[in-house]
Amino acid sequence: MGVIAATYVLFLIVLILADLSYTSPSEILTALKSEEIQYSIKLSLISCTITMILSLIVAIPLGYFMARYDFPFKKWIDAILDIPIILPPLVIGLSLLILFNQTVLKDFFDFFGVSVSFTVASVIIAQFTVACAFAIRTMYVTFAQINNRQEQVALTLGCNQRQTFFYVLLPQAKNGILTAGALAWARALGEFGPLLVFSGSTRMHTEVLSVSVYLEITTGKIEAAVAVSLIMIVSGFSVLLLVRLFGYNKTIL
Repeated sequence: MGVIAATYVLFLIVLILADLSYTSPSEILTALKSEEIQYSIKLSLISCTITMILSLIVAIPLGYFMARYDFPFKKWIDAILDIPIILPPLVIGLSLLILFNQTVLKDFFDFFGVSVSFTVASVIIAQFTVACAFAIRTMYVTFAQINNRQEQVALTLGCNQRQTFFYVLLPQAKNGILTAGALAWARALGEFGPLLVFSGSTRMHTEVLSVSVYLEITTGKIEAAVAVSLIMIVSGFSVLLLVRLFGYNKTIL
């Protein structure tokens, strides 16, 4: 078992080293100086942060509800929540494209003169659709692992359900919340398939880092694509490392 685990870890390290061997610090600096890459970094940071916040707003109450209550068709709902995790990314992108262009939603947005597809808004929606599922699953596990005895005691002492949730339960779930946020942010950073279909790959418009890698590859700039990939690896790894250092919950991540 230990040999198998060590082999897989070694494989991941070699994978990153392969990228490093294909580029150089000068290539990375050149990529960072590029106006297009600077734009994609800025848009990635903004969109991933918004996605993380929206994911937590949805994941915390939904995860709590799924963990604390039993209701009809709960297993069906539980399975539906995991659909964004198991569906091929291109299918999610295609579904979003149809939803916002072939249904009453299109008429609704057209009425207000608002376009969603192939805009920055579509980038956030595509990222949120997938990232939120990971945040919900994390919060579901977090709340399910917290004993509800303290909540019951708080209720008997005069706290209402809202006070118990905010002052008793949430402090116990802080590590899980941090983990859910980090997973949502990192997952949003690496999203590509739904973005390509729903948001397009327009330079200086809907270009995030994952799209930049694709555009650099399609133009034959492999070294630049690897340089951007390394930027993504460092960014994602840094976020996950911070979670492990300052808010790591072994039972969740």
